[in-house]
Amino acid sequence: QVQLVESGGGLVQPGGSLRLSCVASGIRSRDYALQWHRQTPGEQRDMVAAIGSHGDTDYLDSVKGRFTISRDDSKSAVYLQMNSLKPEDTAVYTCRAIRAKESHWGQGVQVTVSS
Repeated sequence: QVQLVESGGGLVQPGGSLRLSCVASGIRSRDYALQWHRQTPGEQRDMVAAIGSHGDTDYLDSVKGRFTISRDDSKSAVYLQMNSLKPEDTAVYTCRAIRAKESHWGQGVQVTVSS
């Protein structure tokens, strides 16, 4: 059984930082591209950041220079370091492992940026 479990969400003030973690079980993470997505109520889900199995990265324009995605396949983990957070970053953040037509999602973690 494949599971992706996120942690690290919470409430942070504007300008603050959070680090999200996602640990996968039931798969060999190095065989997958790993992604972070976010969604707010009534809005579409956006891919925030992605990292390929060789470490190539891609980011949503609005988070470039503020967010950093990384992976540690020895721990089957993917991370999202979020700095200079803004209220518009408030969302449920979910990790995803994908290869070809196979896709696995975590349950999501809430990030709230508010003073």
